[in-house]
Amino acid sequence: MASDPAYDVVVESDEPLEGPLLVGLSNVGLAGLTAVDYLITHLEFEQVGHVRARGLPDITPVEDGVPRHPMRVYASPRTEYCALLSELFVPVWAADAFADGILEWIDSTEIDELAVFHGIPYPHGPEEHDVFYVATPTYRDRRLDGPTVSPASGGVLDGVAGELTARSLDGEAPPLGTYVTPTHPPGPDLEAALRYLDLLGTVYDLDIDDDQLRERAAELQRYYAELADRMAALEAREDPGSQNFPEDRMFM
Repeated sequence: MASDPAYDVVVESDEPLEGPLLVGLSNVGLAGLTAVDYLITHLEFEQVGHVRARGLPDITPVEDGVPRHPMRVYASPRTEYCALLSELFVPVWAADAFADGILEWIDSTEIDELAVFHGIPYPHGPEEHDVFYVATPTYRDRRLDGPTVSPASGGVLDGVAGELTARSLDGEAPPLGTYVTPTHPPGPDLEAALRYLDLLGTVYDLDIDDDQLRERAAELQRYYAELADRMAALEAREDPGSQNFPEDRMFM
């Protein structure tokens, strides 16, 4: 019989962890994950721990032959910020266990606020490429009284974002803001990640040079535009009855 999922946070640093915790998870489009990863790289956050997942399939990311934990905890040596980055997808049915593990660890720290970056694909118009907030009252009064960030007009939060928000509403988690933005598969949505970096500058006054990510976003946009042109050219040349490639382009 399979064991229930569990998440344990292991911290190797004796330094106190305090301030806001910025959470970037692996969702469709990878917007929050990309933004938080870019933040910790360019502001030189230091890894201070990791999260161990038990009772469900794990992954081990590798770079230049070196393995790393898929869920990592970081702290900034220059500012009072911490970050939680997860390259491992947390299923909706495991969100409760994930929240249990993270909040048990938070109780042993001086972390006093949560910001969750939750990019999701949902129907939207061209004018809705923006970031919207879902925030508990204390977080809203603390962080969103001045910045011009729009509230989400409706809908539901599920998974980790929904679970942590519900816990914060019940007083079981620090004040929390979830930031929602539309994302677009296939591949990483770097435009959505850039929107999150802009928001971090607006809400948290973090000065982040995003030129490198903007260049990558432009390259990716050109790649998919050229790929779409090649597919259109193939369709124009091929007789519909002899088509030998799939209509589903989800993985192109």
